[in-house]
Amino acid sequence: MNKGTALGASFQPLSSSDMQRIHSAALDLLEDVGMASATDRVLGKAVENGCTQNDAGRLKFPRSLVEDTLARAAKKFVVHGRDMAFDFEARNGSVNFCTGGAAVKMLNSTTRRYRASTLRDLYDLARLADTLENIQWFARPVVATDIEDVFELDANTIYACAAGTKKHIATSISLGDHVERLMPMLDALAGGDGEFAKRPFCTVHATTVVSPMAFAPDNLDVACAALDVGMPIHCQTGPQAGATAPAALAGTLAQVCAEGLASLTVINLLKPGHPVVLGNWAFVSDLRTGAFSGGGGEQALLGAASGQMSAFYGIPGGMGAGMSDSKLPDNQAGFEKGLTMVLAALSGAGLVYESAGMLASLLGCSFEAMIIDDDMLSSIRRIARGIEVSDETLSVDIIADAIAGPGHFLGEPQTMQLMETEFVYPRHADRLSPEDWMKAGAKDIWDKAADRARDILRDHCPSHIPPDIDAEIRNSFTLHLPPHWLKDAS
Repeated sequence: MNKGTALGASFQPLSSSDMQRIHSAALDLLEDVGMASATDRVLGKAVENGCTQNDAGRLKFPRSLVEDTLARAAKKFVVHGRDMAFDFEARNGSVNFCTGGAAVKMLNSTTRRYRASTLRDLYDLARLADTLENIQWFARPVVATDIEDVFELDANTIYACAAGTKKHIATSISLGDHVERLMPMLDALAGGDGEFAKRPFCTVHATTVVSPMAFAPDNLDVACAALDVGMPIHCQTGPQAGATAPAALAGTLAQVCAEGLASLTVINLLKPGHPVVLGNWAFVSDLRTGAFSGGGGEQALLGAASGQMSAFYGIPGGMGAGMSDSKLPDNQAGFEKGLTMVLAALSGAGLVYESAGMLASLLGCSFEAMIIDDDMLSSIRRIARGIEVSDETLSVDIIADAIAGPGHFLGEPQTMQLMETEFVYPRHADRLSPEDWMKAGAKDIWDKAADRARDILRDHCPSHIPPDIDAEIRNSFTLHLPPHWLKDAS
């Protein structure tokens, strides 16, 4: 089982006292202000366990109840792939990278223009992610805008993701009753009736809160339905500093923690210990326009601080990063992704979403950006590992031997031994001399990523769904991914 990259380096924007004050403020908000729009199922269970509802209908949470929830909530759990080789453990103190997003546009690298995203794009992105070693979890990056019926959209999204990769997949589901209706497909993909619950390979992304401080009833219903069938839940809340949260970043953190803890509490009241990723996605608004902004220093700080708070709570946490505002995989995308991804990865939360492919403030996605970002993730994983300091790695004797001998370390056995473990080598970032680069065709990283994307999408065409299972699913669901796009599973 992949254990993720254990953190040997960290970035801590908040002190211990900062985290305690943010947590205390979050508890104050839950106890004094409360959450609006609780569903009947949640309201009944919450009141039964000591919550109260004020005259305005807001559900208030006693501090002791939230603290008790944190004590009994799942601190780690296995994230299952459909192939056990892709299993990993969700926990704080290690980092795993996931795709994600709900982009409605795809970048055409030839024309440098955007078009509407389709189901075929989703399948192609899954095929790409299937080959990229630094992506552990494939969450739907784009919406299939060519499917209008919402249930068919849910079913086809799961199918296209599962057809393209055997890694863990994730998606939103539109309505609570869709979860039960989708179970025959999920069981079939898992190997038969009741098999999905044994190895739940799909997580639901449920935006259970509408900021500020209100439950989202439809998504709360989805989360409740998911726990009934044993499906892991990524509870997301996404307040934007200056728009749906305070402009003060500390205030945004207090609010996002309160909203996340509210969702965690109600799920654990219904089913203690259910696998939940605490999705405290604190976002930033560009206050000149009010629009969401995914890049920049403020977003990097908030992402890292959100991750640090998840680690403080001891609950597997996820946050968004890599959400560049640039429309192209260019220099702007590079520095924005680098800032937000490195800080998020070092925060200690465990799961970093939007890790690859996203552009245009989450409105766009790109095959080439996904490949370039995977290259970046190999370096970020190396940074997260930190530097091992021991008598052996301090290399005092080796330095002395080199000085007394050849004067360099190129032929030293330690150099050869550590060449593939201490160092990582980019697949697409260029390290040639200018002369050799010119001789090689003077291609930039976008050119090289485009070449590789074409190669993968031409040659890597798995369905990952055996023909008999595929036929069974097609008999029960209206699928828009034609069989001729798929090869028989090996």
